[in-house]
Amino acid sequence: MRFFVTLFVLSALSACETIEGFGRDLSKAGNEITQEARKAQ
Repeated sequence: MRFFVTLFVLSALSACETIEGFGRDLSKAGNEITQEARKAQ
């Protein structure tokens, strides 16, 4: 689980080209983590 989140974050960071893109990618990663946490409950 943690491996997939890390892989997602790294791929998102490598894909973004601007600060705005970084913010969107970081937001997506946060949403993924939140969804996984809700599933685990």
